Amino acid sequence: MEAYKAQFIEFMVRAGVLRFGEFKTKSGRLSPYFINTGNYRTGAQLAKLGEYYAECIMNATKGEFDVMFGPAYKGIPLAVAAASSLYSKFGIDRPYCFDRKEVKDHGEGGVFVGSPLADGNRVLIVEDVITAGTAVRETLPKLLSAAKVEVKDMIISVNRMEVGPSGKTAIDDIKEEFGITVHSIVTVRDIIEHMHGREIDGEILLTDEIREKMEAYMKQYCL
Repeated sequence: MEAYKAQFIEFMVRAGVLRFGEFKTKSGRLSPYFINTGNYRTGAQLAKLGEYYAECIMNATKGEFDVMFGPAYKGIPLAVAAASSLYSKFGIDRPYCFDRKEVKDHGEGGVFVGSPLADGNRVLIVEDVITAGTAVRETLPKLLSAAKVEVKDMIISVNRMEVGPSGKTAIDDIKEEFGITVHSIVTVRDIIEHMHGREIDGEILLTDEIREKMEAYMKQYCL
């Protein structure tokens, strides 16, 4: 596993974003782990998070895109942090934009804030996680209505690898339906591999028991 992936996993744990135990997900499944990106709360965390996203962006795209897009609301700080780190760490300066949940009917108006979209722009979507691909289905029509843009890649923090109603993962569905390749900083399998039996600040969080539950969960719900 690449060093930045292992560091990102431990970063999520220390930020309280990645937790182990028993959690009921939105789908009604009982999961032995939970990821809540809403627990990133400080400037230091956001700066570090941007660095991990920038690393993944470079690995996935080599910087070959024109505009970074962060879907409201969680994607907004991610796009800002990633754009900043992409410049400070790799010297690549790319504009970013994000959408409003409601169209602004005064001032400059419109749906988007930030860099205007233009025909031919290669847009990179930056999100937290994917559960069912709802954000893509909601925001892609907005992007395409603004200009004749090209969306080929999307960056997320964790690939849950869970199967949806289609019998495929949300990532597979997005690739098949929209032609968008989703790249994750880490996968659930990476988390198991790195965290099992490892002490974080003097405590082993992913014990043998938790690992067995995660493996059983993946066998039932994941690909």
